[in-house]
Amino acid sequence: MSDPVKTFYVTTPIYYVNAKPHLGHLYTTLIADTLARYHRQRGVDSFFLTGTDERGINIERAAAARGIPVQQHVDEMVKEFRETFAAFGIEESRWIRTTDAFHREGVQSLWRVLAEKGFIYKGKYEGWFCPYCNEYKDVEGHDENPQCSTHEKPLEILAEESYFFKLSEFQEKLLELYKTRPGIVQPESRRNEVLSFVSGGLKDISISRVSVKWGIPVPGDDRHTIYVWFDALANYITALGWGNRKYQEFDRYWPALHLVGKDIIRFHAVYWPAFLMAAGLEVPHIVFAHGMLLSGGRKMSKTLGNVIDPVILRKFFTSDQVRFFCLREIVFGLDGDFTYDSLIDRVNSDLAGGLGNLSSRTLTMIRNFCSGRVPTPRESVSEGMKAQVEKVRLAVKRSVSDFDEAFNQCNFSRGLESVWAAMAAVDKFISDAAPWNLAKETERMNDLHWVLSTAYEAVRHFAVLLSPVLPCGAQDIWGQLGQSGTVASVSPDELVWGGVEKGTSINEIKGVFPRMDKEQTMDQIKQSEEAVTPASGTGKSDSAAPAPAAPKAASDGVISIEEFAKVEMRVGTVQTAERIPKADRLLKLTVDIGTEIRQVLAGIALYYEPESLIGRRVVVVTNLAPRKMRGLESNGMVVAASVEPDGRPVLATFTEDVPNGARLK
Repeated sequence: MSDPVKTFYVTTPIYYVNAKPHLGHLYTTLIADTLARYHRQRGVDSFFLTGTDERGINIERAAAARGIPVQQHVDEMVKEFRETFAAFGIEESRWIRTTDAFHREGVQSLWRVLAEKGFIYKGKYEGWFCPYCNEYKDVEGHDENPQCSTHEKPLEILAEESYFFKLSEFQEKLLELYKTRPGIVQPESRRNEVLSFVSGGLKDISISRVSVKWGIPVPGDDRHTIYVWFDALANYITALGWGNRKYQEFDRYWPALHLVGKDIIRFHAVYWPAFLMAAGLEVPHIVFAHGMLLSGGRKMSKTLGNVIDPVILRKFFTSDQVRFFCLREIVFGLDGDFTYDSLIDRVNSDLAGGLGNLSSRTLTMIRNFCSGRVPTPRESVSEGMKAQVEKVRLAVKRSVSDFDEAFNQCNFSRGLESVWAAMAAVDKFISDAAPWNLAKETERMNDLHWVLSTAYEAVRHFAVLLSPVLPCGAQDIWGQLGQSGTVASVSPDELVWGGVEKGTSINEIKGVFPRMDKEQTMDQIKQSEEAVTPASGTGKSDSAAPAPAAPKAASDGVISIEEFAKVEMRVGTVQTAERIPKADRLLKLTVDIGTEIRQVLAGIALYYEPESLIGRRVVVVTNLAPRKMRGLESNGMVVAASVEPDGRPVLATFTEDVPNGARLK
């Protein structure tokens, strides 16, 4: 048995190669890769397994449909999977193929053990079978043409001689397992589903096929091939060397955290533990089932035109952007919505406007005000500044512990939310301290150094903490900070606040997460999708990236009085102001503009406390088309100036009494 403190073993399902990789495959694998990076960074000996399931009748049919040998088909599909995953920065410890000789040896070893222990017998089976699920289905009623509820395709009647596994003998053992180890199946909704299924009674299951030739032969009976799910599930132990002579890592890493889709929870939380119990082996550490990926609130479908193609996805987004979105936007364990426009919004708000902006503004001020060297402030400092610095330090420290706690529970979204909350605190600290003003006063240089060194430390901690989630971006920031080596090798537990070598010089400042032009990017994505699947249905492929959209004609900056007159700006008074949950930068305002009360969303939350705005006179653009943000409608725009060097907004207001509704001309 592995030591859970010293080792960590995470797996994805092995992916069925009847078709090309899709977003669902990528999603699970990105999560597993991130978890392996997370544990490895903290000094834990970690192993990450993924791979391909290459046996079964559906593979035979897919190859036949293409008119090529089965082995050629699986080789080509495996190449596509590996190239797709590599393009998104996935670095598995081992890639297993069920056509590997060592895996075949291990599967046959498992079969022999179960047979010797009396858990396998020969019989006959007849029932409705789904070749896409590779399982028999219970069909209620007298429907003559039943369909698979998962794949919405016709079931096939299958009657043949078969070997059976005595699953019925494990009902009470499994129920006891779920009782004594309630966390073995997660989340709670999936555990309840599994409990209900097992409590309803277990039947022996068929584990061989006569009709399928593309499979691993049953030991001692070559007429039968081993059922593809028995074969596939065994990969989690054969990849570590159990039952074969290829590897010797089973004792080092087993048991595993299995990440699976909710549609295959029964195989992993019922059949697989039963096989292991029957063989006298330890059951998995955890089986964690995630939800389905939707697009625009609906199941992805080519008919609906909402499929996310990994090839197109990679053309327009970096691996960091996609990984971050999967972890931040989607609550692991629940169904999640994945759309291109929501991905762009998250990139712009959290990466470009959040981490990227904080890093850039901090380093730019160190370059401009401190000759590019990280300042070392004197110990003597005002009580006010000391309190603010300590507040930031504690916020960052708390984000580290909250992040770890959440990630250890696979609650990635909450862990990242805690980091961005700390980031907002740092942004507010900088804005309140106004270092660009401190730099103008010689007697306040020490305060300036305290502000910039504190911001630098916060960015340094964020780079380390976010390395598993943003492998490329975190390393880029680490280098710009003037830090050496790889950020992934630095454990957050080892970071010391203020532990930067005196006189450290920052390096060239570059935008790590540039803001995306949403309209232009969406246009390019649409063009690319149309090129892959044109309206004519010819199926023309698009192997090259789409040509960039033609740039819009540059203006000379001059507009007519008629154009200016189209913009309607009126005086308003803020009546209420409040923060929007999970939106660090937005405030929801209600503004009296004389003729009505308008709801306006303003991106000023980092710079203005809601209470300070109530009763304030502001300028509102009142003839903008309504816009939805975070599910709320904004009817207008509050006018503010952008103050350099950090782009801090300053609200436009009045020194004289002006009535609500007065129009600016």
